[in-house]
Amino acid sequence: MSFERVCALSDVKEPGSLRVELDDVDIAVVRFEGEVYAIEDLCSHAEVPLSEGDVEQFKGAPTIECWLHGSCFDLRTGEPTNLPATEPVAVYPVRVEGEDVYVDVSIDDSLPAAASN
Repeated sequence: MSFERVCALSDVKEPGSLRVELDDVDIAVVRFEGEVYAIEDLCSHAEVPLSEGDVEQFKGAPTIECWLHGSCFDLRTGEPTNLPATEPVAVYPVRVEGEDVYVDVSIDDSLPAAASN
């Protein structure tokens, strides 16, 4: 794993998200209920930035909502929780050390990790 610092924890409001670019990958760093997540910052349905959407609980899951059509994506898995999106987005490992947030984009945790469990 190759974690890289992407922002300070205080840069991401609670609840909320911050768009960052790491290794040519747009990422939404998201805070919700004390947890920090990293998810691909591109809706799989409409190709708009997820970081511009609301962060909320939807059907029991921590999600980020696409502002254009309302699809929500589970912050833990990248899976859409409602239509119109049907394809997942990538999620990435996150590590918080003190006030620093680190993300590893060398591994896409959305599908391969689920398949290996």
